[in-house]
Amino acid sequence: MKFSHRRVDKSSPNIWLLDVLKNSSFASDINYDESLIVAKASKSGLCVVCKGSKFLCGKKRCPIIVKVNYFLKSVPLMQSEDITGASPPSVFVGRIGYPYVYAGPLVPPVHEDTSLYDLPEFWLGKSIDEIVGFRSMLIRGKHRVHVRKFEEAGKIIEKTCELALAVKPVDVELMLKKKPCGFLILNDEVQPFGPSAPIRDLRVGNPRWDRQIQKAYGDTDLKAVEAVLELYGKGVLVTKIQRAFSVGAFGLKKNRRLVPTRWSITAVDSIVSKELIEKVKTFPEISGYRVYESRYLDNVFEVLMVPSAWSYEIIEAWYPGTVWNPSGRSVFVYSGWEGYDGRTTYAEIGGCYYAARLAVCEQLVKERRQAAVIVLREAHPGYIMPVGVWQVRENVRNAMRQKPLIYNTLDEALKRVANQLQIPLKRWIHKSELLQNILFQKRITDFLRRA
Repeated sequence: MKFSHRRVDKSSPNIWLLDVLKNSSFASDINYDESLIVAKASKSGLCVVCKGSKFLCGKKRCPIIVKVNYFLKSVPLMQSEDITGASPPSVFVGRIGYPYVYAGPLVPPVHEDTSLYDLPEFWLGKSIDEIVGFRSMLIRGKHRVHVRKFEEAGKIIEKTCELALAVKPVDVELMLKKKPCGFLILNDEVQPFGPSAPIRDLRVGNPRWDRQIQKAYGDTDLKAVEAVLELYGKGVLVTKIQRAFSVGAFGLKKNRRLVPTRWSITAVDSIVSKELIEKVKTFPEISGYRVYESRYLDNVFEVLMVPSAWSYEIIEAWYPGTVWNPSGRSVFVYSGWEGYDGRTTYAEIGGCYYAARLAVCEQLVKERRQAAVIVLREAHPGYIMPVGVWQVRENVRNAMRQKPLIYNTLDEALKRVANQLQIPLKRWIHKSELLQNILFQKRITDFLRRA
């Protein structure tokens, strides 16, 4: 379904959303124009019947209502072609049309400390409403560029790259070719974001660059992987490394290019966690069976660590009515794993695989220990829309910060995990390569004990 900044045909039967707005308490204090609303209901007609109040999709809250709420609040941002504000700093590089992509700054029309708008490391505990609020305020300027020729693309991309390296919010004047267009794709696969428009001109204040990132940017003989690892080792936040990575700030001079934001996030998580794994493999195994736990945004995470050589697996269970299982009638479970020697292909489960892997490796390196790690995740209907893989990384990091529950046997640890999750333990085991291996695979040491 789509909700966009266009005039509605009131003769159309698709004006159900107007009725929802008129009868919704949140709309009473919002000055909105009905001519801005176009709504296309789902083919099944479920939304028309529900109208945001009966929760027929299984969610605890209607994601359409949440998104529309913040869309309407962003309507005043669409009234001018000239936007001024303090960028967090934040930039976005798209992926549609690659290698020709749209890149540009994200600018909220406010002059205050906006740093929180693009620092997911500090979002844990924030509600979905707060997070959608951050994203909806960011107006996206777009400029088309070839990823390999960004240094020849002129002032707009040059200033965008400078902004990405800033350490604090930067005053930005964003002149657009037309009034920004606000639209919401009412599909759980797409994260909410603010209005956007092509850039006519861009003026950026004097950004104070992150000193460590600036050094890596200036070293054109330093490979991108080495730059990422060096910055992470010096304590630079993963989000800031990802942002600089996306604007081609790292690598050999001839190899530098723009990287779509979505790809850069996963790339940095993968690069860092892969390096940490090599350290983990040199440490002794943990003693005892550990269980770590975290709950946030109706996501339940149980992390099981088993005394063993390094291996890793993440299993996700999505309930009907959740982001990736919107119309299913049963829980959908899928997984990704790797053994001691790692994997050579991209994990089908996506970016969350690498985000969680980074979080568990950080803890093992901190303790100088090695283990087989299994991350179990249940996503319940309260997780009404995607907010990004950052929530997986920060949820697992939060679990790692808690004192682990330690058990003498695997059975005891699994009983604890089973008690915290709704899906029967047998189903987790059936889906898990590592648990099946640990529970059923005979080892040489088993025969030695008998002898």
